Amino acid sequence: MHVSSLSLRDFRNYATADIEPGLGSVVLVGSNGQGKTNIVEAINFLATLGSHRTSIDSALIRQGSDAAIVRVNLAHDGRTILLEVQLNRNSANKAQVNHSNAKLRDFPRYISTVIFAPEDLMLVRGEPSGRRKFMDDLIIQRTPRLAGVVSDYDRVLKQRNTLLKTARVKDVDAGNLGTLDIWDERLVTLGTEITAERRRLLSDLSGPLGEAYHAIAGSDHDVSIELKPSIDAPESASAYAEKFRNLLEAGRIQEIERGMTLVGPHRDDVEFGLNNLPAKGYASHGETWSYALSLKLSAARLLRSESVLGDPILILDDVFAELDSARRKRLAEAVADFEQTFITAAVAEDVPAELMTQVFHVKKGTISTESPAHE
Repeated sequence: MHVSSLSLRDFRNYATADIEPGLGSVVLVGSNGQGKTNIVEAINFLATLGSHRTSIDSALIRQGSDAAIVRVNLAHDGRTILLEVQLNRNSANKAQVNHSNAKLRDFPRYISTVIFAPEDLMLVRGEPSGRRKFMDDLIIQRTPRLAGVVSDYDRVLKQRNTLLKTARVKDVDAGNLGTLDIWDERLVTLGTEITAERRRLLSDLSGPLGEAYHAIAGSDHDVSIELKPSIDAPESASAYAEKFRNLLEAGRIQEIERGMTLVGPHRDDVEFGLNNLPAKGYASHGETWSYALSLKLSAARLLRSESVLGDPILILDDVFAELDSARRKRLAEAVADFEQTFITAAVAEDVPAELMTQVFHVKKGTISTESPAHE
């Protein structure tokens, strides 16, 4: 799969932008703040239904505009498909597939991406929320219908938390919250499916992760990845659901006092291991970089092995500047055989020469194949 054309209207700092990239590596060069990352952010949005930089869709709309439009033509195996999304500041977003109305949550059926960015260091070092997002983005790309499951879980969780807060304010007796039972059951059903998919994902990633770490770091360290669920239950769906249900019932008084749901997939974490120690807190800066890149590379290889759409679109967002020369070379070799890779860089010299096959220069919201020296 590859992007054959991209069109932006009122997206971030672009009034208009059009680009027709080819196969292989596509390098976007420009100083910081010129709009390089905005281009790859638009592509990634269609696959993950969100931005890797903000959780607020309205932040993607150009200042002074009421809506932004992203159009992407995708090509694979002799066929093309057009995806379009209109992000609205004051109303629901709209989506189209080949000019027919569609649901945005269905877009992962048509496009998959894997993005590497400096923020990925926080996958290893940061808070559990980033690791949960990493898992959920991947399970949705593996099984697109799970976009609805994850969205519904978030909605039910929000409504349940609102009910808990209301009960706390109004001092309602825990035994008189019959409505909560309905939300409990829905939360258990959705949460059980999400947890099962997360377990399957991490199991399937464990082998590719070791191979990817060796490819990036050039050393054969022992790496591992393990789900740390908030609900300690057997892996069978029925046993997990029963434990989830019992914990919600037993913890109702405490949850009303706190005004929040205290157990479930929204409280899970992932432990990344390196040489039998938690990578968080023990890995060096270089090892952390290698680990984060390995996570994304193993995810890309997993999607490649399963998808009928071909390779996922790789995005290397300002990554090479953070790497030493050895890691730059190994990363370039690791991604060389993917169908299409977008690379952003402030300085062209940061990108290995073998990847400089297509270069676009970005300056003040304009894109050109001419370097500034020729303008």
